[in-house]
Amino acid sequence: LYYTLVYSLLNTAYTLVNIPYTALLPELTDDYHERTILTGYRMSFAVLGTFAGAALVMPILNATSWPVMGGVMGGIMLASAMITVFAIREPKEHSKPGEDGFLSTFAEVLKEKVFLQALLPWTFFITGTMMIQGGLVYYFTYIYGNKDLFQLALVGLLSFSLLCIPFWVSVSKKIGKRKVYMIGMSIVSIGVLLFTTLGAVFGPIFGIVVMSLAGIGLSTHYVMPHSILPDVVEYDAHTNKKGRREGVFSSIWTFSSKIGQAFALALNGWILAIFGYQGGSFLPQTKPGIILIVGPLPILWYILGLLILRHYPIDQAYYNEMIKRGE
Repeated sequence: LYYTLVYSLLNTAYTLVNIPYTALLPELTDDYHERTILTGYRMSFAVLGTFAGAALVMPILNATSWPVMGGVMGGIMLASAMITVFAIREPKEHSKPGEDGFLSTFAEVLKEKVFLQALLPWTFFITGTMMIQGGLVYYFTYIYGNKDLFQLALVGLLSFSLLCIPFWVSVSKKIGKRKVYMIGMSIVSIGVLLFTTLGAVFGPIFGIVVMSLAGIGLSTHYVMPHSILPDVVEYDAHTNKKGRREGVFSSIWTFSSKIGQAFALALNGWILAIFGYQGGSFLPQTKPGIILIVGPLPILWYILGLLILRHYPIDQAYYNEMIKRGE
């Protein structure tokens, strides 16, 4: 109970930091492409931080203890947040916020069609990706018979994602964020399809290579949605004339990601239970359930997200014209 409470408080604190942090980007620049560049830097450091955290945990733990390791990581998190607090200077020349109430503001934002055309694909892509991430542990453990190989596949996936961020940022300047995001998630879908149809046939090396290459597409999921959101904030400010509401958009964006993650893990558990998996006991009839949560179901989430995202209207020409009309 104690650890559950502490973990919940940690997640709450992280969310309290993450929402205003996400809302900062529209304040930093109103340039369509610069927002993608800044997001590229942000997410590159996020992936590097993932690698650094994974590399530091065990040496600290082996030399000291869990409380010391937690204190070191907490100190790093606090320091990074404080750097942002004291280093960033927000512009002051914004219009006054609207007079709508708390609930009515959230209700109005959730009725914004353009926002939903960005929010729903983001949520569906997260749901599919979390299902795959959770399912791969079972796939490598019970189908490949080597749980440790999952870590290797994850490193490959993140490495290719990190290396391809500059490439996709550059491509987005030429063809737009929406098209890049759709291409990227289509690549992920193809990779997942290959993994689930041929992975058991060609073995774990093939599986690791395919999932690593899927990181080329997953790279867009790290950058494009977070650079699309500020454009939606700008659209809302110019269209509804009720001031800037990046905090509201950011909070719904963060909440939706958590809903997607939680639902994905719950769905994985329900499906595995239906196929007879119970507390580490693997039965032959469980194999189709594992394949289902690694491939076919996540691909359905991806397809649904892509169908909605294709209608998202804000490209660079649309954005520049909107800014011009607002001047």
